Amino acid sequence: MLLERGAELAAVRQALSAAAEGRSSHLVLAGPFGMGRSTLLHELPRCADEGTVHVMRANAAPAEQDLAYGVVRQLFDSLLTAASGPDREQLLADAGAARRVLDDDVVPDLEAPDCAVLRDLRLLLAGLSATAPLLILIDDLQWADACSLRWLAGLAPRLDGLRMLVVCTLRDGDPGARDPLVHEVVSTAVRVLRPVPLSPAATGELVEAYLGDSPDEAFVRACHDLSRGRPLFLRSMLSELALTGCRPLAENAGLVRTARPTHLRDRLLNCLLLQPRPVRDAAAAIATLAGQEEPALLTRLAGLDDVGFTTALRVLHQLGLTAEEDRARFAHPAVREAVECSMSAAERQCWHEAAAEVLYESGLPAEQVAAQLMAIPTARYPWAVPVLRSAADAARRRGTPEPAARYLRRALLEVAEQDRKRAHLLVELATVERSFDPPAAESHIAQALPLLPAARDRAAAVLRLSPWVTSPMTRSGRALFRRAADDLRDPYTRDDPGAEEVLRLEARLRYTGIDDYAQLADAVERLRALEPTVRLRGGRELLAVLLYAATLTADGPSAEVARQARTILDWEPATAPGGGSVMQLVMFALVGADALQDAESWLNAAAGSGPGDDGAIDAMGHARQALFHVARGRLPLAREQAALVLEGAGTIGEESRCFVYGVLGALALSARDVQLGSRIRAAVADRTLAPVPAALLGLLRMAEQARSGDAAAALDTAMDCGRQLECAGWRNPVLFPWRPWAISFSDQLGDHHLARTLAAEEYARAREWGAPAAIGRALRLRARTDAADERVELLREAVATLRGSANELELFMAVRDLGRMLGDGPEGREVLREAGELAESCGVPWLPGPVAAEGRPSAPAVRTALTRTESRVASLVVDGLTNQEIAKELQVSARAVEKHLTNSYRKLGITGRRELAAVLREIEEHVPG
Repeated sequence: MLLERGAELAAVRQALSAAAEGRSSHLVLAGPFGMGRSTLLHELPRCADEGTVHVMRANAAPAEQDLAYGVVRQLFDSLLTAASGPDREQLLADAGAARRVLDDDVVPDLEAPDCAVLRDLRLLLAGLSATAPLLILIDDLQWADACSLRWLAGLAPRLDGLRMLVVCTLRDGDPGARDPLVHEVVSTAVRVLRPVPLSPAATGELVEAYLGDSPDEAFVRACHDLSRGRPLFLRSMLSELALTGCRPLAENAGLVRTARPTHLRDRLLNCLLLQPRPVRDAAAAIATLAGQEEPALLTRLAGLDDVGFTTALRVLHQLGLTAEEDRARFAHPAVREAVECSMSAAERQCWHEAAAEVLYESGLPAEQVAAQLMAIPTARYPWAVPVLRSAADAARRRGTPEPAARYLRRALLEVAEQDRKRAHLLVELATVERSFDPPAAESHIAQALPLLPAARDRAAAVLRLSPWVTSPMTRSGRALFRRAADDLRDPYTRDDPGAEEVLRLEARLRYTGIDDYAQLADAVERLRALEPTVRLRGGRELLAVLLYAATLTADGPSAEVARQARTILDWEPATAPGGGSVMQLVMFALVGADALQDAESWLNAAAGSGPGDDGAIDAMGHARQALFHVARGRLPLAREQAALVLEGAGTIGEESRCFVYGVLGALALSARDVQLGSRIRAAVADRTLAPVPAALLGLLRMAEQARSGDAAAALDTAMDCGRQLECAGWRNPVLFPWRPWAISFSDQLGDHHLARTLAAEEYARAREWGAPAAIGRALRLRARTDAADERVELLREAVATLRGSANELELFMAVRDLGRMLGDGPEGREVLREAGELAESCGVPWLPGPVAAEGRPSAPAVRTALTRTESRVASLVVDGLTNQEIAKELQVSARAVEKHLTNSYRKLGITGRRELAAVLREIEEHVPG
């Protein structure tokens, strides 16, 4: 399929017509590698009618350059082999002295041809042309043998009296093209034709012909850009893509660059091997320093002077192997592959070694030098290890640990001795591996420990596995930590008390046992005996873990936990790297102690430090802010921060992910946001979470069951979560509010004895812990379950207690219940007015005034008034579903949905969906307590 070669074919047709009239001529098809000269030459016989011309062909080849008259013999053989026996004998009989060249039984003379041979060859052509015009086609003239070139050089100026057209192809830039005889032959041509690259339109036709479908424009553009319109490049790529079944679609445009046609690479390899050494060296330098186009570096690596390299670069461009004459950039990826294939493995290693040295001595970035070192087994340069370590550090700071690990693994090959230097490399390697290959990191730390002489160094190495207190740790990792901790405490092996490392190791080991009842109790005892050393980071880490343990167990007065947490705040810098892990534990402790006022200034300072230079979202900072607002009962602000957390979730490390999910779970429970809860539970379905967020997310399933109207299942889930928390020793009533939910469900189901028992337990636990939020909530729950004559006093006490709490949402619910209990008198209205203000501050919807005063039933009455199906339909209405969508969800008819809604409106004394949403939100406020 020959495209866009009309001008060349027209020139040949015109020359053939002139030859038939006795005006012979000589044409040359010239151009760079891959431009389709040979394909065009093979199509030229079609320019004449079949049988009207004698076609003589010859293909010159580098391997036949020493064969005298090789091209001449091919030309005449193309006639002799097609002739019959008598015609062949007659042709040889008329050859005269030329028979010595044409007869297979005669060995041609390697010396210069005599005049008789040249004369008789011309006479033989004259006789042939008398019967029909001759079309002489010679491919790759630059490789023709010297005797044939001398004959052609003598024939070309003497075409008078002959009827013939001579067409030769010539590759630009090839060494043979600069031969004086070749130049002499070309200079006699009446015209030099240069085929131009294919247009995008022609490229599209070829794409469709090879791949069978009408191509997308983006796919055609990718093919045209990569091939630069050269037919050989394009056909080779399309043949390779056709074998893979690739379709010419826009989404497959990227596959064009990945195609690696072996046919094209082999052709390029043959082209390169024929070039002189300076040209091959320049190409090898360009291939070795891929992407580096600085002429001075390439010139030095190639071992050439400026003139030599410029000349070589010009030749490469003439050949068509580089994209531009003055830029060292290959025209196609296959060119680099061919250059690399032209070298042996030993030669490639030598080139990369030389490149590394050139780049290092030129002061280029470490990663560029390291890229060369990565291509050789060992360099033995004294600067190799420092360069690889610098490259690894640059990759790590860029946020790409995998390349950093590869650099460090390569650096280990340069260090054969089992000494401290190797140990430090192993520790650095483990540091970057911990984020994507924890088992490998542990293995490398284990290898490094015997090579480190000091116990403190061994402890520091182990700590690299868990840079933050909350970092995940495997069983084998814990064994390494225990071994390092015992090593530091051993008076016979330690050379330094290593107080900082001892504290940090203990902090991590105690954090890993936070879900073990015995270890949790031991941590609380350790807290009582601890003399805080908050000036040291290790001291703050250990104290934070122990306070976290005390908070989970609610063991000891909350005021003391809050006091010690404040000491950490005083010493923990708001912008300290990794400070988030300590603050995660401190924040949970302060939330559990209901003492968040002390954290506000620290959080504001941390927020004031802003994001990094890249403008990335500080997801952890927003998570801390979200937890602060949840604990304060400021739900709109908490939701704003949670949205930012979700937006920047990709930047959160594994050591902080559990904290984030715990915060989002707490928000979903406080805001009764079932959709957020479902989203969180789906996100962590395949993850292993730390105990606290796992417990909070377990409670989310209970909220979903309550929303669906299955109070019995919700009660079972609440009680099951409660049993698990109690068995683990986690009894904090602020962090784990399972009893308030269970009280509401048991009361709803009519089990008032269970409700009173749970309320009494919650009150006793809250009093023991002493956090105002817990005590106030417990008093409010008792007011719902105790005798009617005690409820007002219990609620008054709850409100008074909660005025000293940080949690405005708990205060709102206590004030609201007190106002409704007081009724429609002046005091009741004043209390309800305050409740309205608190509701607005907390961002919770509610029905102002006593519900009964508006003619609607109270929340408990609503719960008993609506059937389970009516409750489910009403919930779906609030979620925004249409009647048809609700019918599909419940697998009932739309008429049934309308009937359930009508009954609900009648029972609630409302007229439409908007009022239904307000009433149901009011009900939800009663559900958790």
